[in-house]
Amino acid sequence: MNFGFTEEQELLRKTARDFLGEHAPMRHVREFMEGPQRFSRDLWKRMAELGWLGLALPESFGGAGLSMVELSIVLEELGRSLAPVPFLPTMLAAFSVLETGDEAQKREWLPGLCSGRAIATLAITEERGTEESGGIACTATRAGSGWELRGRKLFVPDADVADWLVVVARIGAGPGLGLFCVPRTAAGVSIGALRSMDALRQLQRVDLEGTQLPESSLLGANTDAWPKLERVLDRGRVMICAEMVGGAEKCLEDSVQYAKERVQFGKPIGVNQAIKHKCADMLFEVESAKSITYYAAWAAREDNAEAPLAAAMAKAYVSDAYRHASAENIQIHGGVGFTWEYDCHLYFKRAKSDEAWLGDGSHHRERVAQMLDL
Repeated sequence: MNFGFTEEQELLRKTARDFLGEHAPMRHVREFMEGPQRFSRDLWKRMAELGWLGLALPESFGGAGLSMVELSIVLEELGRSLAPVPFLPTMLAAFSVLETGDEAQKREWLPGLCSGRAIATLAITEERGTEESGGIACTATRAGSGWELRGRKLFVPDADVADWLVVVARIGAGPGLGLFCVPRTAAGVSIGALRSMDALRQLQRVDLEGTQLPESSLLGANTDAWPKLERVLDRGRVMICAEMVGGAEKCLEDSVQYAKERVQFGKPIGVNQAIKHKCADMLFEVESAKSITYYAAWAAREDNAEAPLAAAMAKAYVSDAYRHASAENIQIHGGVGFTWEYDCHLYFKRAKSDEAWLGDGSHHRERVAQMLDL
């Protein structure tokens, strides 16, 4: 295994960083955070033109046919910039279709995502607040030649701007779970905003009140899709980790820069041992987070037997690392770190949002213990 990035991957990183620096500067991000529009459609279109939306999807559906490693590189750069686009939720939905759908369904749903014509998201979490199979109460029952969905999904990211949702539902009263492609405008679908800590990634409540769907809406005609969905969720955790790595690295860079510029008693605050130690600890955590994330991305690319364990380990470690880095960034900035004008709070809120998404550190440490029979 080569632990270094290839020349092509380094070029992808540089291209992504330059592009986002030009088209998604922080002043641009704040305009969407504070304005009426939810995200930048112009930026979304440009990302589609660059091929990012289909980066890790097969060429036969309009993608680039690359891997989780290349996708993680782009997500890392998006995490640095906090770009106002529903990229990660759309990738989760795309992988759900790719993993569980049949050929006809993939051809129906994936090309629109790759081209940027469509936006999607995954709706799984319910009242119990977990992404475990036992927490799914939403039901899908037979209705004529199709299906009827009833239930409520919570904390669904960007559901209000998605064209369709992948909804996880229990098939009848049995233990089997299915994944359904549900258009946002379908009858019986209602979406309401929830209070979100992260203003750049809104969460919604999705109510399904007798939503009628055709037979073809059930991905892969599979009434026991949970094993395949677990693979999707593990890849989703790797993607979230990549985003967190980018944000944590930006927090470290901003902290070091401020420590050099801020002068107290005639000296930069960076000469103080307490500040040096904070920055050193952040550097250790950021580099460790990057290593474990890209190992998990490699394991997912290779479909390695350790992929689920690597994803759980990464989500456990990187969740804590980003939260700590974003909090230390505020502390190093001192009083101004708490103000709206500085960007520290934006990264702290994203860190808390990403930490909870698909399981926090405590949840995944327990998963790691179970996988290792500890």
